[in-house]
Amino acid sequence: MRRPKDRDFVETSEGFLFCLVGYLHPPDRYTAYLKYTPAEGGRWARGTVHFRRELEYYHVRNIAKTLDFLRTRHPRYISFDPVRNLSFSFVPREAVTFYYRPEERLQAILAAPADPLEKDVEALVSLLAGAGGPRPEAFGITGSILLRIHDPSFSDIDLLVYGREATVKVQAAVSLLKGGAIEPVAPDRLSRWRAETAGRFGLAPDDVAHLEARRWNYFQFHNRYVSIHPTRRDEEIQEAYGQHRYRAVGVATIEATVADAADSIFLPACYALADVTIREGAQRQIMELVSYEGLFCQAADPGDRIVASGVIEQVDDGPCRLVVGAAGLSDGGFLKVCV
Repeated sequence: MRRPKDRDFVETSEGFLFCLVGYLHPPDRYTAYLKYTPAEGGRWARGTVHFRRELEYYHVRNIAKTLDFLRTRHPRYISFDPVRNLSFSFVPREAVTFYYRPEERLQAILAAPADPLEKDVEALVSLLAGAGGPRPEAFGITGSILLRIHDPSFSDIDLLVYGREATVKVQAAVSLLKGGAIEPVAPDRLSRWRAETAGRFGLAPDDVAHLEARRWNYFQFHNRYVSIHPTRRDEEIQEAYGQHRYRAVGVATIEATVADAADSIFLPACYALADVTIREGAQRQIMELVSYEGLFCQAADPGDRIVASGVIEQVDDGPCRLVVGAAGLSDGGFLKVCV
């Protein structure tokens, strides 16, 4: 049976729509954040049922707001996880009324697109596959289209691509098609992204420019905003829930050399580190950086010298890792490449 994956969705008996995070899920619950709730009106709708977006964009400050809402109004969705030593939103499996699998929804769209947006999805997947990308079966669709609450007049296309090999192929296809059917992000939207990214993470213009240059997976197609997110295949999920235990032991700003970045394509993004120096914070042996903030996926290459801020987590009784995008820091932390 297929394993739960990052950016799958589940719907609960209240009509809440939760997005799964990562690949570590307790046997009886899904690790997930609240994305949409039913509303009397709103931009997103499925038939006569409207939805409100509780999370405008993923950031620890916004996640904290959804946790406060659930803790106050629906506490059964908040629990303590002893494996990761944290309180977070978890969806009990018995509360799930529907499990949304992105690859199944996409195959239905490819077989019979039902509106102009779904037709653009079909056209984009066919274009990428025909330009040397992976087969259509390697893709999925997430976000509002997955949930059938999209509006063709404004909704974006959020594609998934399953597996490392398929990701390499789709990245090459996107590069080949740029300047043709695949267009750059609209200037006004890109300008907003630059300003918002600098403000949310305290990054200088050069740092934002570096990240922007590496964002191969954001573009426009038929005047629609598109994002592509690599997701692990079952055989690429390297850790079972409970195999390791994690404990926050402080915060730190470090300088380090990236030793391996192969797993930075996925979320959470993982970087093996070498030659680590603690600039500020607790003196610990840190061997890895893990980012739950998608901005820092594929942000650095092996050999790059980086500066990063985050929460230090001890793994079992051994060395530690630095976690970016964790709630232990109000801004989530950051990753910068030294230039």
